[in-house]
Amino acid sequence: MRIDVAALAPEAYKAMLGLERYLRSSGLPTQVVELVKLRASQINGCAYCVHMHSSDMKKAGEPDERIWGVAAWRETPSFSPAERAALALTEEATRLADSAGVSDEAWGEAAKYFDDTQLAALVVAISTINAWNRIAVTTHKEPEA
Repeated sequence: MRIDVAALAPEAYKAMLGLERYLRSSGLPTQVVELVKLRASQINGCAYCVHMHSSDMKKAGEPDERIWGVAAWRETPSFSPAERAALALTEEATRLADSAGVSDEAWGEAAKYFDDTQLAALVVAISTINAWNRIAVTTHKEPEA
């Protein structure tokens, strides 16, 4: 690892952990939060976060097929319509530079399954994991054995 952000910027790290505390109490289903975290981490090439979130999902009882299937979620029947909407929104919000932002279609589909409070939490979840990914990738944080 290049540097330890938690040790060198403890207030910033505490603020990030505050976002995680919010997400746990937000009412957004834990499964959705973990799917979002895993998919964004895959897109961003964050080995540390992919390892952590797939391990967390496994410990929470997610079947291997769902964990492995996140990378190809459009082609697998393992995800509910609400989870698919969250994954689509995650992809568009994570790949902002690849398009004109988040499409009305992706937003509208997510809004079919999540109320405004849950949508706000979903936006925070997507934003937070993207920030964690950038910290881990930039500092070369390696997955734990």
